[in-house]
Amino acid sequence: MENFEEILVHGSEEELGELKSWLFRENIRLVTASRELESMREQFLKEKVQFQEEMKLLNRKISGERQRLKEDNQFFEKKMEILKNGFSQLDIDRRRLDKEWAKLAAERELMNERTVYDGGMDVSVFFRGVRNPLALKKRYKDLIKIFHPDNVAGDKEIIQRINKEYETLKTDYEGFKQA
Repeated sequence: MENFEEILVHGSEEELGELKSWLFRENIRLVTASRELESMREQFLKEKVQFQEEMKLLNRKISGERQRLKEDNQFFEKKMEILKNGFSQLDIDRRRLDKEWAKLAAERELMNERTVYDGGMDVSVFFRGVRNPLALKKRYKDLIKIFHPDNVAGDKEIIQRINKEYETLKTDYEGFKQA
């Protein structure tokens, strides 16, 4: 419709009818477009609210994850400190154990070399103070229980030495009985 005012003032019935139908169609188109725009606006508002809620949720998750990560880092640092302290303590214990092993080895060496003269017989440190066959047998059983290789304090070399000394002392006591 080119000249709207001219048709209203000078137009024929037919032109006014056309103008009226055009205005009606245009009004329907505008109302429909307005409704579509309003529904789109409502949809955008819903999406905006949903997006904001999702952002809040994600922000909470992120802050929770950051807090968890911070706590994990603190926990890791504590674990690392405990491990460092543990390793330093293990090192100290290892050095102390090495010293004790060296001391024990020196004592073993000294025990292997040392014998005591008792009543005309050579008596080892293991059987010191034994004066009769029954005491010898009892001491032998006690020593075997202590130094057996299956025990924690067990040692094969010591057992061999105990057996050797026991056999020697046993034959000596049997010799004294017969004499």
